[in-house]
Amino acid sequence: MTSKEQILQSIRNNNVVVDTELPSYKNIGIKYENPYEQFSTMLESVGGKALFIKKEELDKTISELYPEEKQIASNVDGFTLGNFDANGENDPHNLKDIDLAVVKGDFAVSENGAVWLNNPENRHRSLYFIAQNIVIVVDKNNIVHNMHEAYEQINFDKSTYGVFVSGPSKTADIEQSLVIGAHGPKSGYVIFID
Repeated sequence: MTSKEQILQSIRNNNVVVDTELPSYKNIGIKYENPYEQFSTMLESVGGKALFIKKEELDKTISELYPEEKQIASNVDGFTLGNFDANGENDPHNLKDIDLAVVKGDFAVSENGAVWLNNPENRHRSLYFIAQNIVIVVDKNNIVHNMHEAYEQINFDKSTYGVFVSGPSKTADIEQSLVIGAHGPKSGYVIFID
C-alpha cells in the first residue's frame, strides 16, 4: 500500500459522520392569511404573473396567453399543445428555438414568489432557462408559506437537479434599471390548477 493509499484509508476509517436529526421548522417563519395572494404579489414584483384555473382550461388559457408561439415544449399532464419533444434531443443546444416551455412545478413559496422545479422526467435542465417564455404549472394544493417549509418539502435522497424559479429572467445594472428577459425567458407565468 502506497503512502497516499494509507492516508486515504486512515481518513476513511476515522471520518465517521453521525446522523443528527435536524431541528423542526414548524413554528418558524412567516405565515400568511392568504398564501396565494402573497405569492401573486411577490411574483408580480419580479415581473411574473400567477393565474388560478381549472385543469381542463389549461390548453385554452395558455393558447390565449401565447397565441403566436410556434415551438412549444412540454411534458405536463393535461396540456396537449406541446409540439416539440425536448427529451428527444440529445444536444441541449437544439432547444434554442423553443418559444414556450410549459413545465411542472413541485410547489410554490408564498414568501418570495418562487417555485421549486425538480422534474426528473425533464431530460435537459436548460429547458427552464433557454425557452423564450415559461409557464410553470403547479397543483393549487402545493403551496407553502415560507422557505423554512419549502426546505422541508425538498428530498435530497436522490441526487437530481432542482432549482427555485421566480418569474422571467431579469437583471439590474448599476443604475438600478431592471431589465426583464435579459438572459432567459422574457415572460413567466405560474398557473395553479385545481
